Amino acid sequence: MTAAIDTLLQGALLGGLYALFAAGLSLIFGIMRLVNIAHGDLIVLAAYIALVVVQATGIGPIESLVVVVPVMFAIGYVLQRGLLNLTLDRGILPPLLVTFGLSIIIQNVLLEGFSADSRKLQAGAFETASLRLGADLAVGWFPLLIFVTAVAVIAGLQALLYRTRVGRAFRAVSDDPEAARFYGVDNRHLFALAMALALAVVSIAAVLLAVRTNFDPAIGPARLLFAFEAVIIGGLGSLWGTLAGGVILGVAQSVGARIDPAWQLLAGHVAFLLVLVLRPRGLFPRAVD
Repeated sequence: MTAAIDTLLQGALLGGLYALFAAGLSLIFGIMRLVNIAHGDLIVLAAYIALVVVQATGIGPIESLVVVVPVMFAIGYVLQRGLLNLTLDRGILPPLLVTFGLSIIIQNVLLEGFSADSRKLQAGAFETASLRLGADLAVGWFPLLIFVTAVAVIAGLQALLYRTRVGRAFRAVSDDPEAARFYGVDNRHLFALAMALALAVVSIAAVLLAVRTNFDPAIGPARLLFAFEAVIIGGLGSLWGTLAGGVILGVAQSVGARIDPAWQLLAGHVAFLLVLVLRPRGLFPRAVD
């Protein structure tokens, strides 16, 4: 029984990281209907920016977010305003091709600049510190921090969308861009702001990932896959659904690893396929409206 509880608990905490991966992807799809193939590589880019900041200043990984979040916010705004906005009115294929090309460019630039060697950010004793819940059960403080951060980020995005003026504008351009433009809304600016917010969330996920495990220029597509699966499981456009999707994916992987370490990733993919077959729109589908 203790082993089963530990498996479920560790899987749920892992799901918090997947939810952070997926939150930005869910946000930009809900607002712009844009599937960003480069999302995983932007996570890796943020991790390398954090690495550079830590090495240059000597501050800790968590403190590096003070620099990394604004930098990724600016990258997101410029990327959407200067490039991706040009593809949004041309059908579904151009944005996919452009972001696919961007993915390849990011991977090769990082490979050229940092080599294929894996890196990791060090957070000291906090990485291994744990909270004991019983004689045979403990939970790591760092995984717990990741999960709490995921809940806080998603709650913040939800509040932004439904309780602020800019959130109402986001929902307006999501529902009817032409009508929103008629009422004086600058769609290009709002789409760029949405991407900037998505990459700010990405930067948080990236730093936590870089502390939790090794990273290298080639891991972006796998992060994209986890984010995509979490979004689909939870339901397109539903931020809380994204959290649920991440938890389900993490628990499935944890159960698979408990049965056989080689089944960890396979179990997550099987859970994704089952949801896709039984509930094609996800468990909690809801557009941003």
